[in-house]
Amino acid sequence: MGGALRATRAYYAVVPLAIPLLIFTLSDRPARSAPSPSDKPAIDFLAPPSEPAPLPSHRGYVTVEPGDTLDVVMEACGLDRSEVSFLVSAISREFDPRRLRSGQMVRYLRDADGTTREVELFINGRGSLVGRRSSSQPNLFEVELLEAPETRVQAVISAEIESSLWESLVSAGENPLIVVQLQDVFQWDIDFFRLQRGDWFSVVAEKRFVGLDFVGYGPILAARFHHYGQTFEAFRFERPDGTAGYYTANGRPVRKQFLKSPLKFSRVTSKFTHRRYHPVLKTFRPHYGVDYGAPTGTPVMTTADGVVSFIGKGRGEGNWIRIRHNSQTETAYLHLSRFAKGLKKGSKVVQGDVIGYVGSTGLSTAPHLDYRVRERGTWIDPLKLRSLTPDPLRGDSLRQFEAAVAERLLKLWTGASSLIAENR
Repeated sequence: MGGALRATRAYYAVVPLAIPLLIFTLSDRPARSAPSPSDKPAIDFLAPPSEPAPLPSHRGYVTVEPGDTLDVVMEACGLDRSEVSFLVSAISREFDPRRLRSGQMVRYLRDADGTTREVELFINGRGSLVGRRSSSQPNLFEVELLEAPETRVQAVISAEIESSLWESLVSAGENPLIVVQLQDVFQWDIDFFRLQRGDWFSVVAEKRFVGLDFVGYGPILAARFHHYGQTFEAFRFERPDGTAGYYTANGRPVRKQFLKSPLKFSRVTSKFTHRRYHPVLKTFRPHYGVDYGAPTGTPVMTTADGVVSFIGKGRGEGNWIRIRHNSQTETAYLHLSRFAKGLKKGSKVVQGDVIGYVGSTGLSTAPHLDYRVRERGTWIDPLKLRSLTPDPLRGDSLRQFEAAVAERLLKLWTGASSLIAENR
């Protein structure tokens, strides 16, 4: 059943019982003459102690320790092997025992006769599973899932970049899961591979709790990001049709025609230039793209809506894709390891769609993506690409948006002010 039980596993509280004992003391009175045989001695012997009284009904707790199985934990709650087998089987319909983690708690209720009547397994982020002994079949248990209610609390999260966005959130005591959201909000304005020390951000977001357990973040409601001397702002607005987007304080969409980068996690290893030494051809020649170093298999996204105008293999390009976005602009993605399933010439793609995966095909010495942009037939530096902005909010939508922004701006300024005060 998973190993020997430890005597210190279960903890409970009961009222201690006082067991009466007869206590002898020596008298300090003067010695008397020996008693006559007819005198009865006051006490001839010590009475044996009475049997300890049974413990009253009580609750106890067991903490899951490293290496424990659910069987071991249930035995520590006072169940025999047949009861454990049935209860674990019933619990398994709602909870995978392999997901049992060190530190989880199990509460049990034990009757005065030592019978465990109820067992409750606490599950982080869900609530608890309660197994109650059946009244009709005492050796069986009925299991019920008690889901804890979810609550949401608005919070301001602020941090300064020291080494990376991820580490700055961890240092601020936050869960780095919100990194992906932050990147999604500012992906049109900020190249997150070029963050520098001293950049800072402040975010208004909902924190989600199930019971007392933190389970994640709701959507970012407002954000401010200071990067390379510029401050970018974004405020979430939900439209009447249920769709949502991010806008600047004056109602202009944050979303642009082109993303700043076709990869979420990478680094620039080579920039656009008209003269670069080629590591394979051993000669100087133009490099009309930006190289992003990333592991093989990293997803590559199209930076704008468009239509696939070429997908295939070239001698120097390796596996590559060309996408036409309008009559003047197209982008190219070179050295891919493979293409996204179902993609072909003529396929329509939407900004952010995965079109392929990083590789090292063609004239390449290491896994990377060569990303290129051409306007009116001329290759341009992708890092200097000008991007069009969709239409701003107007009328009633703008007025509703401005009312929501006023409250969130105050919270953003509070977060930014605290960062400035800390660094003075």
